[in-house]
Formats: sequence, C-alpha cells, structure tokens
Amino acid sequence: MPFGKIIFTVMALIFSGVTAAFAQETAPAAADAIKPINVVWTLVAAFLVFFMQAGFAMVEVGFTRAKNAGNIIMKNLMDFSVGSLAFFILGFGLMFGNSLGGFLGGSKFFLSSASPGTPEGLWEFAFWLFQAVFAATAATIVSGAMAERTKFTSYLLYSLIISALVYPISGHWIWGGGWLGGLGFVDFAGSTVVHSVGGWAALMGALFLGARIGKYGPDGKARAIPGHNIPIAALGVFILWFGWFGFNPGSTTAGDDLSIGFIAVNTNLAAAAGAVVAMFTIWIKSGRPDVSMSLNGALAGLVAITAGCASVSPMSAIIIGALAGMVVVLSVEFIDFSLKIDDPVGAISVHGVCGALGTILVGVFADSRYAGEGVNGLLYGGGFKLLGIQALGVLAVFAWVVLCMGLVFFVIRKVTGLRVTREEELRGLDIDEHGMESYSGFQIFSNQ
Repeated sequence: MPFGKIIFTVMALIFSGVTAAFAQETAPAAADAIKPINVVWTLVAAFLVFFMQAGFAMVEVGFTRAKNAGNIIMKNLMDFSVGSLAFFILGFGLMFGNSLGGFLGGSKFFLSSASPGTPEGLWEFAFWLFQAVFAATAATIVSGAMAERTKFTSYLLYSLIISALVYPISGHWIWGGGWLGGLGFVDFAGSTVVHSVGGWAALMGALFLGARIGKYGPDGKARAIPGHNIPIAALGVFILWFGWFGFNPGSTTAGDDLSIGFIAVNTNLAAAAGAVVAMFTIWIKSGRPDVSMSLNGALAGLVAITAGCASVSPMSAIIIGALAGMVVVLSVEFIDFSLKIDDPVGAISVHGVCGALGTILVGVFADSRYAGEGVNGLLYGGGFKLLGIQALGVLAVFAWVVLCMGLVFFVIRKVTGLRVTREEELRGLDIDEHGMESYSGFQIFSNQ
C-alpha cells in the first residue's frame, strides 16, 4: 500500500471513527481460551503494569530537580489519562482491528468489539485494559527525556498523538496481524513495540527541545545536573522491576499457561545481570560504582529481555541482560557527551537503544525449547533468518517513529511552541506551569 494511501486512510478513520465504531465484530479470542483464570490473570497483570506509572514518575522525579517535580507528576498522570481516552476512541482499533493491508486496523473503535452478552465480548474488556496500560507505558517513557523545559500544553498534544496514532499503527504491524508479525518477527512483550517506540520518540523530543540551560558549558563539555532525590529514583526502579512481572509474564494473557514461570525467571535474571554489569562498567570507567547508572542498568536489562522473555533460556537471559547493562552505560555517555543530546534520565538509551538490542538478540538466542517448534536463533541452528527479520523490524519501527514524531514535534514547535522561556525554566516549571511548589516551605535556588 503506498505511503500516501496509508496517511489518507488514517485521516479518514479519524473523522469516520464514530460511525465505524458500532458495526464491528466481537473479540477474536477462541471460546476455549476464555476462562475465568485467564481473565483474572490478565487483569492482575494489567494492574501491575498500571503501577509502573508510579515507578516511571518516581524515577523521573528523582533524577531531576526539585523545582520541576510537580510538572513531572502531572505529565505522568496525563500520559495515562489522555492516553486511555485516545486508545479507547481510536488507538485500540488501529492496533487490533481488522487489518487493512497489514499496516493498520480498521475496526474496534470505541471498544465496540466488547460486549457483556458473550464470553468473547467480556474477554475484550480485560484485553483492552491490558493493552491500554502498555500504550501508556510507551507514552510516558518520553516524559523523562523532555523533562525540565517542555511546555505542558505541548506535552499534552504529544501524548494524545502517540497514544492515538503512532504507537497503535506500529503495534499493529507486530501484534495486530500486520506485516511484521506475518514475517515471523518476535517481540513477546514489547522491547520494540513499547520501549523502542517510546525511546525513539524521546530522541526526537530531546532533539527538538535542545539541552537544558547550563547542561553544556561554553567549551561544549557536558556538565552534570544532579537529580534531587536518588532514594526516590531507586524506589521507582524497584516499582518498575515489580511491575515488569506483570508486563512480561502477563503477556501470555493466560493464567493457565505454565510458561509464566520461566518468563518471570528470565525477567528477573536479566534485570539482575543488567544492574551488576552496569555497576562494574561505570566503576571501571569512572572509579566509582555510580548509583544512577546501576539503577538504569537494571532497567536496561528489563527492557532488553522483554522481547525474548518467552523465547530464550535463563542462561541466555543473563547474557542479554548483561549486554544491555554494559551498552546502556556506553550509550548514555555517547548521547550525553558526544552527540550532546540532553536526556535527564537516560530514557533514549534505556528504552530505545536497549529495546532495539534486546529485540535483535532474540535472533541470536531464541531456543525452540522455549520459543516453540522451529523458532531458533543463530546460536541454536536457525541461521540468519530470524536475526534478519528482527533487524528489519527494529529498523522499520525506528524509521516510522522518527518520521512521525519528528513531524509532530516540528508542527507543535511552530504552532504552539515546544519549550518554556528561559525565565520559566530557571524558576522551575512547578511555579510557572502549575502555580505551586512540590516542596512547600523550602526555598529552592538555582544558579543554572
């Protein structure tokens, strides 16, 4: 399907969604798969993934300055709130509706496939909620990379567009019956579908915004802008680690699927390996076991294993997590010091780079004992076929997100403005954007 036709179809769906919403089929779930235990497990997993919003908020608050804490909380709150409505109206249909040429869905708008009258219809409610919290995760990743200098109204526009259009369309390619899924692309729980989409959107947001005041000196060298509460950031990482046990095992959407056990084990081992290797990597490079890098190492391991958590052995999960722990340190320093892109929390490296890394490594470590008959990576006799498909999917999603979000941020910057004024940035976004202070009674000074 030509690109122009795709764009035309998307626009037509936006304006005709109300009419189309009420003439759709019921959920495609097989009747024998709709059991109470599966509904309960999917909902419990969705609740765990929802709690990850608190984790993201705490990580971002802790890694940034006190004068912007309330603004970050508001962005995370609105990511989920605006995103839920956008995903209900349009995003779910574009992602999981009947496929139009393998590029986007064309049904299920306004959750029209759900119904209290049939088991399939009741299942669709649970499935929608599980997918909605995933969509919110992709959207909220961007908040940290754009922290401390973004207009709140402009951020709301971004959040609406990624949840309604950008995330669902690339998600359809992989999870909704689209062309990448048809090729055999493996991304079980979303290293690319969720995390890389958020990471590449974060890259474009940080590029269009520019660096925070004081981040780079007159000589061009990067300066550290310390976060104000590392314990809160650590709490956020532990919340995210906890929530990931819903994110990955929950993606079975089946409580009677015994694979949830090894998926949980793989998830935990990759996170642990990521934290340990990141700690030693930064220790060797800087002479100190840096706290923030170690925390991001755990997240990097979690992100990287998300694609292959149901396809690799526990030993391979450790290797994937370890590689992510090393890569995240190198990537953060390269983006910060060499490319001079200001990402206050390392979101681009953790989610974009390590999401891509973990997805590609499925093509190396996939093992048919875990992944299913005939699904083997390079090291297990599968040759380069799966590795090539994984690389193609990573590149396709990268191109889609960079193109779309580049256009979105360009238009927002021209129409409403993307960045606050210098004076507002120096005072802090809590005061000027929200009329309050997160820590009332404390005098907050800034020399940057």
